[in-house]
Amino acid sequence: MIDRFIAFLLMCLVLSIPLGVAVFFTGEVLLSFVFFWPLFMAAMWITGGLYFWFYRERRWPWGEEVPPPEVEGNPLISIVIPCFNEGLNARETIESALAQRYQNIEVIAVNDGSSDNTAEVLDRLSSQHSRLRVIHLAENQGKAVALKTGAAAARSDLLVCIDGDALLHRDAAAYLVAPLVKYPRVGAVTGNPRIRTRSTLIGRIQIGEFSSIIGLIKRTQRIYGQIFTISGVVSAFRRRALADVGYWNPNMITEDIHISWKLQLRHWQVFFEPRALCWILMPETLKGLWKQRLRWAQGGAEVFLLNMRRLWSWEYRRMWPPFAEFFLSTIWAFAYAMSVVLFIIGLVYTLPDNLVVLRLFPPEFTGLMLGVVCLLQFFVSLLIERRYEKGIGTSLFWVIWFPVVYWMLNLFTTLVAFPKVMFKRRRTRARWVSPDRGIGRIG
Repeated sequence: MIDRFIAFLLMCLVLSIPLGVAVFFTGEVLLSFVFFWPLFMAAMWITGGLYFWFYRERRWPWGEEVPPPEVEGNPLISIVIPCFNEGLNARETIESALAQRYQNIEVIAVNDGSSDNTAEVLDRLSSQHSRLRVIHLAENQGKAVALKTGAAAARSDLLVCIDGDALLHRDAAAYLVAPLVKYPRVGAVTGNPRIRTRSTLIGRIQIGEFSSIIGLIKRTQRIYGQIFTISGVVSAFRRRALADVGYWNPNMITEDIHISWKLQLRHWQVFFEPRALCWILMPETLKGLWKQRLRWAQGGAEVFLLNMRRLWSWEYRRMWPPFAEFFLSTIWAFAYAMSVVLFIIGLVYTLPDNLVVLRLFPPEFTGLMLGVVCLLQFFVSLLIERRYEKGIGTSLFWVIWFPVVYWMLNLFTTLVAFPKVMFKRRRTRARWVSPDRGIGRIG
């Protein structure tokens, strides 16, 4: 009851901030925040991405083949693959995991009560590969339980976790585990997902997201110390760190965001390793994309609500930047919605001067700035990402346009997800739902 009351108060605060700006200042101030917040964040991402690339990622001379890192001590790496209805994808996913150039690995596939032929495919593969073990759960328990089951069965403290439809690069496991071996306080390392599905406009546009948005965000967050979320499709964990925080929570809709915060609030570091590549399937229909992004937005809101009371302690000050970024991005979404409401009301009724919103699109100079920043963000991402994906130039047009799409997705999913999570009566176990895996693939 107390949590729901606090949620109500926070919801009122989120709604009242844009309204308060409009009432006590002007509608123009509200619009200024709506137009300039994306510009400010884009500038941060560009600067942070370049800094990360120059000091931690750059290679010289250009084009020279860089060998994978040496993993000191040649430890065993356990690759955990939770599977639910992955009959079409399980073989190529497991074979890519087994094809790592780092040889001291084991692969654990957890069949989480699949209703298709996943069990038969996994059993057939286990009879062919001695380094593969298969665990069958009697009924669907959710990804968090499948991951915890695989972690419990692993013979190593070093876990690489990937989705059942992802293809690991042949050196990804070594890149992911190297920081865990080198730095004792690193609890997790997140990899660099790349898009396989690109036969539709929605699929191609997401290439721009992962190249010009998500990669820069993770690089920037790593510069200021904390990462908002580990990539659930490809990441590595120290099992001792997972045990310290109680492993994944089966009641959270996005277990990857929650485990990221649990680890960092216990002062475990989370690294981003862009050279740990993994090819993934993404939605290629509008319906599939909406479901996926709404789930991500709900996951962020759940973690925000769960941790908002404890974060004020000085002990957790390093989590303030990602917390503030999420909070202000949420305010931005509601501010944009408020400006639309005021604009529509102003077409019908005469509003006080300070509440008048004259336009929903940026003025000429601001619009020009947005366009220039989008282009700059595109060129920076191209400079950084071209080494990881051959032929990225064929998708340049879609990369250029994605920053606008990204903010619109953020707007609508936040408006739906934030109230939905805040007034949720109780948490239930998050179950698997077979997602939209796209139509056409590469790789």
